[in-house]
Amino acid sequence: MSLNNKIMDVKEAIDLIKSRDCVAINGFGSLCFPETVAIALGQKFLEQGQPRDLSYYFGAGLGESQEGRLIDAISHEGMVRRVVASHFIKMLGLKKLAAENKIEAYNLPYGPISHSFRAAAAKQPGILTKVGLKTFVDPRNSRGALNDRSTDTLAELMEIGGEEFLFYKAPKVDVAIIRGTTVDVNGNVSFEHEAFYLDPYSTAMAAKANGGKVIVQVERVSATASHPRTVKLPAAIIDAVVVDGEQMQTMIEKYEPAYTGEFVMPAADIPKKHETIAHLTSGSGKKPRELLHKVIARRAAMELADGAVVNLGIGVPELVPNAAKEIGMSTNMYLTIEAGLIGGTPVGGLSFGAVLNPEMCQETSSQFDLYDSGILDITFVGAMQVDGAGNVNVSRAGDKIIGVGGFVNLTASAKKAVFCFPFSGGGLKTEIANGKLTIHQEGMYPKFVDKVDEISASGDFRAEEGGLTIYVTERCVFERTRDGMVLSEIAPGVDLQKDILDQLPFAPIVLPTLKEMDARFFQEEL
Repeated sequence: MSLNNKIMDVKEAIDLIKSRDCVAINGFGSLCFPETVAIALGQKFLEQGQPRDLSYYFGAGLGESQEGRLIDAISHEGMVRRVVASHFIKMLGLKKLAAENKIEAYNLPYGPISHSFRAAAAKQPGILTKVGLKTFVDPRNSRGALNDRSTDTLAELMEIGGEEFLFYKAPKVDVAIIRGTTVDVNGNVSFEHEAFYLDPYSTAMAAKANGGKVIVQVERVSATASHPRTVKLPAAIIDAVVVDGEQMQTMIEKYEPAYTGEFVMPAADIPKKHETIAHLTSGSGKKPRELLHKVIARRAAMELADGAVVNLGIGVPELVPNAAKEIGMSTNMYLTIEAGLIGGTPVGGLSFGAVLNPEMCQETSSQFDLYDSGILDITFVGAMQVDGAGNVNVSRAGDKIIGVGGFVNLTASAKKAVFCFPFSGGGLKTEIANGKLTIHQEGMYPKFVDKVDEISASGDFRAEEGGLTIYVTERCVFERTRDGMVLSEIAPGVDLQKDILDQLPFAPIVLPTLKEMDARFFQEEL
């Protein structure tokens, strides 16, 4: 088939998608998402009632909490039958349908989803891994099912050689929808303006291996052949190409060459770039970080080692690199992002996921190989709830569906996991001055609970695997050992009994050598 036959009007391309198809989408939040195709597909359903009962299968959440945008364009009742994804909180339509029990919805870890595309591409039944054992996705718990309608078990428990594993089933993909940058004269697609690749080839091949179709949205058509090393999707596996000359790199930026390696942004210009993104991000709800958060980040940064391979979660963990500079720790680290980037400076807002001056870009499945192999020295992540077994919940708040993203992979495999979070939330009032912390009012929502709503990270699993697990709050530090939760440090000015032990629903082991946290952390400027 010639290139001219593959380039289609978007309405022609979406006719390849039939009712009850399993649709795999390559995207990350608002980045790399084929929105032109999604808008046309959603409009077709609203006008014609077709296609119906689709199943969606993808890794990262594909939304930005804006009604009608991104995945929300194809999240209509009746259009969707099932969703399998790692993150739901910003996908308004799908989250609502799942909460109302109108669709099947499953939350699986990002890594196994990424690796499952690779398995499907090779016509393998699925993948075996320890990622997810003893967490919510384990069939001994909730199976990752988000409502009563979701009755399948997508990760089965198996024992091999006396060891437990989870077997994640590979999807049967009918249509893959992918976004790239350029389709060349031969019909090959390259990704030079995308902030990352994600899993374009394995997602496409998951469809082709199942006799399915591949639809690619691009920004432009080239009259010449691309360099073979830049091509990520060969013409041979592409069925339709949709061209959108107005395609945005992120929701607020047409194209930033420092995200792709075309240009290296000087270090002095990076703070201004962050300010620009914050200005362009309308209604993101981002607020300046409080001193309390800086205190937590400073103590967490003490866990860094020179040359460490590091992953940062969102929220307080994002402050760790700057905190390391403040306290004189080495900032020589290999920062990694689940999407597939190594090195550089991550950005936030409506460009979240992109990285300025990355040193390497690889497919997401390969990045999770790096994590699962044990190469990750340390991950800094947040926590909504922690219980007496050291279990952590970030994926569900009561009936509120959030999702786990790459959290399970990171916390299962990192040599050191550092959970960074305030001791309580919602109205916590503290005074931080002169090297001391004073608690004036406890928050309404305790972070330490008798039992977490959902196990996103298992304290037992990490202890059994020999990983170092640390929980850093503004007033104390815990470690999870094989003996249980150990209180190892206390903030200067804090009352052990009143401010810590009386606020806990469990009794930690209090070390006789209980240390005081560094007083330097408890001041505005170091």
